[in-house]
Amino acid sequence: MPAVAQTYRFTVEEYHKLGEVGIFDEDDRVELLDGEIILMSPVGYRHAKAVRRLLKAFIRHSRDRFEVDAQDPVIISDYSEPQPDVLLLAPEVDSYEGLPEARHTYLIVEVADSTLRYDRGRKLKAYARAGIRELWIVNLKENVVEVYREPSGEQYHSTRVARGNERIAPLAFPDVKVTVASIVA
Repeated sequence: MPAVAQTYRFTVEEYHKLGEVGIFDEDDRVELLDGEIILMSPVGYRHAKAVRRLLKAFIRHSRDRFEVDAQDPVIISDYSEPQPDVLLLAPEVDSYEGLPEARHTYLIVEVADSTLRYDRGRKLKAYARAGIRELWIVNLKENVVEVYREPSGEQYHSTRVARGNERIAPLAFPDVKVTVASIVA
């Protein structure tokens, strides 16, 4: 019988230990997903601009109702610590000892150009499994925002695509409206 190659799945705790001993430093663009260390793509100018625009819009409307975070880790399982582009988090996350967890999130936004397949695939499934209640994928290839809600298993039961001058808002904060064109322009 031929030998089957096995891979090792890192836990979040082991992943952090790799950073503590200097395997990674703070400038390395990596994230942990399903126990695998994923090398992240460099950030292009359109990606950076979309993140900045979302941050401005969300911060302007936060009024202490939620925290706005960008490109920082969130623990979504024992084996996954992705670094979404934008997060809307519960206000108590600042007093929490440790990194934010899935239960602290209102919205996760991934801005995708070269990473669109990964964000729609493995990452979306991981977010759904973790019960992330809402995910937006800012699709820079098609200049749209894909909105995913109602997680169940590895999928979202409610999905839609917003375009052009359409205004969208997170479920948790329906008054926080952003125009798709203002993000992807």
